[in-house]
Amino acid sequence: MSASFFALFDDIAVLAKAAAASIDDVVAGAAKASAKSAGVVIDDAAVTPQYVQGISPKRELPVIWRIARGSLLNKAGIIVGIMLLSVWAPWIFPWLLIVGGTYLAYEGVEKVWHWIGSRRGEEHTVEEVAQRTEVDEKQIVGSAVRTDLVLSIEIMLISLANIDAESWVLRLATLVVVGLLMTIIVYGSVALLVKMDDAGFWLRRRSPRALKVIGTWLVKAMPWVFRALSIVGVVAMLWVGGHILVVNLAEVGVPWPYEVLHAATEAIHAAPGAIVWIVESLLSAVFGLAWGAVVVAVLALFARLRFAMRRPDERSAERAE
Repeated sequence: MSASFFALFDDIAVLAKAAAASIDDVVAGAAKASAKSAGVVIDDAAVTPQYVQGISPKRELPVIWRIARGSLLNKAGIIVGIMLLSVWAPWIFPWLLIVGGTYLAYEGVEKVWHWIGSRRGEEHTVEEVAQRTEVDEKQIVGSAVRTDLVLSIEIMLISLANIDAESWVLRLATLVVVGLLMTIIVYGSVALLVKMDDAGFWLRRRSPRALKVIGTWLVKAMPWVFRALSIVGVVAMLWVGGHILVVNLAEVGVPWPYEVLHAATEAIHAAPGAIVWIVESLLSAVFGLAWGAVVVAVLALFARLRFAMRRPDERSAERAE
């Protein structure tokens, strides 16, 4: 009886070691996959604060929470979908990544074009902020969750492509960890950023002069921080989208963009790793910019053709609007 009892403890110890090893594999896989999808994560964190601009400060955190909850639901559905596809139709992943990379490149070029042709006076007034309704918030949350859906698909697909585990269960567990980790990082960072100016105003009302100075600095710095985030977001869109396109076009039989990129990095392989990475990222961004510009031009041409095919009275009504 005692031998069986100790044998049971030995079996439990073996199972515990196996479980600990599996947890280590999941954590290591999640760390690697998260690092590979860092560009999309930066893009997600940079894009999201734009959706809460113009919302009453009291409603910012509730709206961010609703977007984060939608993001978690997005990732749950995406994980189920891509795990099933990984068994039944793994050949579709490069095509899905090409579609996602095209979307990122298109969004990046759209934002660059908006910067070029933007006009001043687009800030939200106090009256507009005060008149925000629950319907407006639902529209804002819906728009943000739809954008998050595309970015979450990219994050999950990139993560899956960089998981080395053979076990289906370990891949699933790693994706769940990545999804939770990325959501916490992105929307936790967004919540901190959008409330930073409130913290600055609070510090300005404190008595020590040093706190007042810090508070004033925070209030003045936040507009510049958001502008910098917008730039980082666009660069990340073009860089990540371009790199996804280059790699996955090669997977589906269009190897020349990857060959050009590989030849350029091979030509400077003796340079420090950081220089090679910068050149590779710059070339990926340039390719993303060119690809996105073609997509924007094609869509603009299609819109013009549709407009030209309308009846004269419809065109007049649209111009009047």
